[in-house]
Amino acid sequence: MTQGAEDGVRIGLSAVVMTLQTRKAVVLTTPAEDGARALPFGPFDPARDRTFERALRDFVTAQTGFRLGFVEQLYTFGDAGRASPRATPGPGRRREVSVGYLALTPDAAEGQVHDARWDAVFDYFPWEDRRLPAAPDLGERLIAWADGDEARLTRARSLFALTPDHRWNEERVLERYELLYEARLASEAWRDAGRPAPFPLPGRPMASDHRRILATALGRLRSKLKYRPVLFDLTPGLFTLSQLQAGAEAVSGLGLHKQNFRRGVERTGLVEPTGQMSSATGGRPAELFRFKGVDDQTGAAPGLSLPAQR
Repeated sequence: MTQGAEDGVRIGLSAVVMTLQTRKAVVLTTPAEDGARALPFGPFDPARDRTFERALRDFVTAQTGFRLGFVEQLYTFGDAGRASPRATPGPGRRREVSVGYLALTPDAAEGQVHDARWDAVFDYFPWEDRRLPAAPDLGERLIAWADGDEARLTRARSLFALTPDHRWNEERVLERYELLYEARLASEAWRDAGRPAPFPLPGRPMASDHRRILATALGRLRSKLKYRPVLFDLTPGLFTLSQLQAGAEAVSGLGLHKQNFRRGVERTGLVEPTGQMSSATGGRPAELFRFKGVDDQTGAAPGLSLPAQR
């Protein structure tokens, strides 16, 4: 790969850094040139950077003042035929391939730099919060877009659970965003076509392909909730069971059955009482718990069931 070639490729690294703040799932964002928000993003320089992860950690700290803990690679984004990921500026306009990473932290500390901030994830994907009434016109617009095409109708009904016969699958975040993009119900679809959207569209847009990357991260996190104890990577060391449930709801976008959730937590054996009480609940003091960690012998630790309210 030649860095100066017009038909070359530039590798970029994007970080989805998520935590919980005031019972909301939030993501770390930075300002973009077009006024939209962006994920922390930077190029990989093969002559300077020893590894992708080291480069990622360095530029996230430089851009936001935040030091990453554990990170995992999400996916490589670089579809041809879309303006996103954006091409590099200048006459060469090399195609940009973006490698996305997911990082979880229990601490949404203030003090970020260069206008970095924590944004609510559902500001970008309001349709993913099933605790709120769905936008009544979103289903109507999808059906209008399908225009009688059975394949399109089936996808829309299945992904957005538009009829009682279809069950909402909270993990299919990326597929829903991609369908909205295809139906031109995502702002980025109009931007990439070089035209203004003719009507208001749901969710805040992001720079380049970053809302797509964030959708991938949210879907991955929702999936991992069920088979790995990742929720504890987002929570403080001590927590009440109500706070733990609020965290699970903030990520899944589902209203969970209180008693069933607590029974599920007890069955996993993931938490233990501390004997301490919290008075910050606004009501009766609640017992504080801590995460016990993974099994020392097997390294196994289950996820949490998500018993939604009916």
